[in-house]
Amino acid sequence: MEHIDTIVVGGGQAGLATGYHLARLGRAFVILDSEQRIGDGWRRHWDSLRLFTPGRFSGLPGMANPVGRNSTASKDEFADYLQAYANAFALPTRSGVTVTALSRSDDGFVLATTAGPMTARQVVVAGGPNRLPRVPDLSLELDPGIRQLHSSEYRNPSHLPAGDVLVVGAGTSGAQIALELATTHRVTIAGRPTVHIPDAVFHYAGAAYWWLVSNLLTVDTPPGRRVAAGFGKRGAPLISVSMRQLDAAGITRLPRITGVQGGHPVAGEAGPVWSPESAATVIWATGYRPDVRWLPDLPMNEDGLPVTSRGVVDDVPGLYFVGMPFQYALTSGLIGGVGRDAAFIADRVAARATSTESGTIGASTRLA
Repeated sequence: MEHIDTIVVGGGQAGLATGYHLARLGRAFVILDSEQRIGDGWRRHWDSLRLFTPGRFSGLPGMANPVGRNSTASKDEFADYLQAYANAFALPTRSGVTVTALSRSDDGFVLATTAGPMTARQVVVAGGPNRLPRVPDLSLELDPGIRQLHSSEYRNPSHLPAGDVLVVGAGTSGAQIALELATTHRVTIAGRPTVHIPDAVFHYAGAAYWWLVSNLLTVDTPPGRRVAAGFGKRGAPLISVSMRQLDAAGITRLPRITGVQGGHPVAGEAGPVWSPESAATVIWATGYRPDVRWLPDLPMNEDGLPVTSRGVVDDVPGLYFVGMPFQYALTSGLIGGVGRDAAFIADRVAARATSTESGTIGASTRLA
C-alpha cells in the first residue's frame, strides 16, 4: 500500500494552489485528480463560457493568468492555464484517479482509490463545491414532454430543439446562458437576481473592489459574517452580465420557481404558470453541491457544505478543505481568492506534520 505524507484530492484551481504552497514548505504530497488531464472540468462547460472576472483577479499564486489584466479567459484558455501551472511548478499530479472512500488509521488515513489503496497522514479535500449538479425535486413533477437539462449539460443554442426555453436560476451562469439562447429561442428566466457588479467597477476600481471583498467581507468581521449567513441561498454577485442586458434582448423575467401546476413550473406564490407555446426546454442553472459522498459522516451546514474552521475539520484532525464558498472570505470560492486559503491550510498541514512526526494520530475509526 503506497504511503504519501499528504494527499490533495482534486486537481482544479484549489488543489493546484494548495500544491504550490505545500511545495514551497517542502512537504511531500501528491494531487489526485479524477479528470483525465488537468483542466478537463473546465473544458466540459458550455462552449461560449468565459471567466466572470478579468485576468488580474483570475490567477493562482506565483503565476499570472496570461489572458491579460482586463480580459476574461475562455474556458479552454483557463483549462490550459491550469495545465501550464501544474507543469511550471512540477506539481506531482496523478490524473484519472478517483477517491471512493476514506477511513482513519492509527497514523492517519486510508484512501480507497481507483488506482488502489493509499495511506496518508493528512488529507486536503480540494474538489471544490461544483462537483454534483443541484436540481430541485420539483423537476420530477414536470410534464414528461418538457426536455430538462442542468446547465452543466448545456453546450450551445444548436444543442437545443426549437421552441420555448425556461432558464431557472438568475445567477451569472443562468443569465449568460439565457442571453446566448435569446438569439435563437424565445427565452424566459426565473429567479431572484443578485446584486450586479458593473464592468466599470473592475476596469476603473478593480483593486479597491477586490480589497473590499477580500479583506472586509470575511468571517472575522461583522459585515462579512452577515454576508456569509445564508450565502449559499443568495449566491454570488452578478458579474459580466446584467438584468438590463436580458431585458434589452427581450427575455421575459419571472420570480423564483416555487412549484408545479399541470406539469408546468409556477413562479412566485400565486403564479404565473410558465406555459410554453411550442416545444419546451428547461435548463436548471441552479448550481452545484460538493461531492463528499466518500466522507458521509462529515458535519454539514444547511447549505450542504462541510462545517469547518477556515477549512480545518475540527472533528477529524488531519482533514482539511480548500475552495469552499466563503471558507474565509467572499473571494474564497473565486479563482483569485483561493490562493490565500490554500496558503493557510498548507501552513496548518506543515505545523501538524511537525508536531506529530514522532507519534501517532489516534485510535482507528471509520468515516463511513
